[in-house]
Amino acid sequence: MLTGMTEVKGSAGYVAMEQVTGTLHGRSGTFVLQHNGTMTRGIPLLTVTVVPDSGTGELAGLAGKMAIVIADGKHSYEFDYTLAETS
Repeated sequence: MLTGMTEVKGSAGYVAMEQVTGTLHGRSGTFVLQHNGTMTRGIPLLTVTVVPDSGTGELAGLAGKMAIVIADGKHSYEFDYTLAETS
């Protein structure tokens, strides 16, 4: 993860790469998420995207994006994705 701060309070940016190992709908493998976040005077903007063609094993062909939801001080995740059809 790399971050960059500014002299303006509440303004910054970060980028990160994250390898995920897991199972989706009974299909196992790995994939890579790319994070790109900015904060403009306290207003956040974050995109977390599956790196194209990064899926391995049964997750080959995975595509999608993830939202990190913060409510009542707790983090949760919403993962909107598609899986390639298996043959």
